[in-house]
Amino acid sequence: MHGSEQVLQVKAALGHRWGRWAAAAALIAAALLAYRLLAPGEVVNPAPAAAAVDRAAGTIRVTERQMSQFDIAPVAAHEFHIQKDAVGQIAFNEDATTPVVPPFSGRVIRLLAKLGDDVKRGMPLLEIESPEVVQAQNDLVAAVQAARKSKAQLLLAQQALARARELFAASAGSKRDLEQGETGYASADFDNRAADAALAASRNRLRLLGRSDAEIASLERDQTVNPTITITAPIDGTVVSRKIGPGQYVRADNTDPLYLIADLSTMWLDANVAERDIGLVHAGQDVGVTVSAFPDRSFKARITYVGASSDPVTHRIVVRSEVSNADRLLKPQMFARFRIDTGKNLETPAIPVDAVVQTEDVTTCWVEVEPRVFQERRIKVGLQQDGLVQVLDGLKPGERVATRGALFLDNAFQD
Repeated sequence: MHGSEQVLQVKAALGHRWGRWAAAAALIAAALLAYRLLAPGEVVNPAPAAAAVDRAAGTIRVTERQMSQFDIAPVAAHEFHIQKDAVGQIAFNEDATTPVVPPFSGRVIRLLAKLGDDVKRGMPLLEIESPEVVQAQNDLVAAVQAARKSKAQLLLAQQALARARELFAASAGSKRDLEQGETGYASADFDNRAADAALAASRNRLRLLGRSDAEIASLERDQTVNPTITITAPIDGTVVSRKIGPGQYVRADNTDPLYLIADLSTMWLDANVAERDIGLVHAGQDVGVTVSAFPDRSFKARITYVGASSDPVTHRIVVRSEVSNADRLLKPQMFARFRIDTGKNLETPAIPVDAVVQTEDVTTCWVEVEPRVFQERRIKVGLQQDGLVQVLDGLKPGERVATRGALFLDNAFQD
């Protein structure tokens, strides 16, 4: 029994070794198979060496191969323009916007312009039938007749005065007759002047109601009253609002305009500037305006007005700019931002934007302290212009920082 147990133990040991040999052979066969499945010329590369992190020193050493992933830039002085930003809204240029209100009461019988139409000054907008227009025309007809009558009376008084003078000169007329002739002429002349003034007032009244000089002349000649009058556009522009419909009755004392016509070639930007910055702002400054709808485009503008008072709640002051809008991309109520160049320049150290790593409230960059060794450095940044960031603290000119690959260093250091 003892001999048999030894035989069994030897067999078990051999079986165990055979199993390990078989597993090793299987691994070798799998590796050979994988090698054969590779494309011709393809080689399995060994895993790259990991970067060496020294958290106590705040440094990370990268391999020669990893260095190809980085760009290094020196900290250099750069001249930054001092600029101030403000936010606001786009609005119509009220200096080039005119509401159209009815100069009289009446009923709309025809609409000739619709919302969005481009109109020229004098183009018809709508037609209204009004009893006030009839009365104004009747007044003109009456004034024309009165003026003609007064002229005839003046001519008669002038002839009577001439005869009285001739008779008096020939001692055939009395002094009293001469004085009566002079008084009659003066009275007729006064009446004629009053009639001419009334006629001029009637003409002006019709002009205010929208009648042209040609229509007024035709009315004086033909004395035919037309109850319909056409309201025309007072300026060149675009119809941006219409609050009237066919058949609607309008009143002269209605403050709500029938139409609103605006010249859209320029717009206003009403922005709110903080009190601390208002000393840097003045009328006539050129500003750049951006809107959310077109973030990659800057519109040219010029400050035209600086508010005279500050908002007691926000402590901001309204600053108005006139913005060029030749292609009509800007719309009222658009949220907008303008940037004011104060004209002052500041030269400070700067680094590329890619070199800055922002983590929550901490701003850092990676400084190359020796070849392939980078150290994390906390910095304080300021303005950003032309792809560069102003460095207020933490770096000195001449130091070298990682730009492309800075995020890789930060991630490797944190792992």
